[in-house]
Amino acid sequence: MLSMKKNILISIPAIFMSFCLCAVVLAGDHGHKTPKKVGILLVAFGSSLPGAQVSFDNIENTTKAAYPDIPLRWAYTSHIIRKKLAKQGRHLDSPEVALAKMQDEGFTHVAVQSLHTIGGAEYHDLRRTVGAFKAIGGFQRILLGNPLLATQQDMQLAVAATLKTIPQDRQKSDAVVLMGHGTHHPSNAFYAALMWQLQLKDPNVFIGTVEGYPAADDIREILLQKKIKKAYLMPFMSVAGDHAKNDMAGDEDDSWKSIFTKAGIQCVPILKGTAEYPDFVDIWVSHIRGPLSHFD
Repeated sequence: MLSMKKNILISIPAIFMSFCLCAVVLAGDHGHKTPKKVGILLVAFGSSLPGAQVSFDNIENTTKAAYPDIPLRWAYTSHIIRKKLAKQGRHLDSPEVALAKMQDEGFTHVAVQSLHTIGGAEYHDLRRTVGAFKAIGGFQRILLGNPLLATQQDMQLAVAATLKTIPQDRQKSDAVVLMGHGTHHPSNAFYAALMWQLQLKDPNVFIGTVEGYPAADDIREILLQKKIKKAYLMPFMSVAGDHAKNDMAGDEDDSWKSIFTKAGIQCVPILKGTAEYPDFVDIWVSHIRGPLSHFD
């Protein structure tokens, strides 16, 4: 009996090694190298609002213009958004499904480009997904591009892009309040850092967040201290979605427009996401060059 158990234990690693050797031979296609096929996967949180498609179309058109010979795919990270779109007859993949399909299509090199604003929790979830595909193999190379704000150069470009989006009829005494999403992640600090750099150029530009710091109440107190009577409200998100329409510009008591209006500040909402402006899109698209440069 002991001898039989010993033989079984010895045979298991042998069988496993034989399986692995067969897999390597099959994966290598009997020594023939797999032709190189490069692809780009754009990954956004997503939106179910029809108007949001303007932002996504803008990103797609700019990416195709920059890399006309590279196939492009899309993925949305939000399960809720994908479910809503499916009910409308539009089917978007999760990053995991999109990458699995790209493997099946024979892509060997994939640049996954985050369309997030900061490297927060969702971005790091995407990093883990990319890391998992690296671990299981299937692609020769798979790399992730940075979100909108990742380096000091990104910050400087974002400052310039933001200042260009401010309505021309705004007076210098008027505030411009940008609404970011915000997060519990440490990268929430990017919002305050960007506001500081913006205020070096224009002291009446502010950035608050829906789910982080600074909050709407914090911005309201600053506006009151500065005796500002009018504020332009603009989303600092790629898409002017639910947060922009409801939390920023809605008529509910807890919307930013209502909070500031009750404080005696006239509000002018601007419902355009950052991805509707070419200068912001150019930052995201430029980040694709990082992964692609490692595919040569």
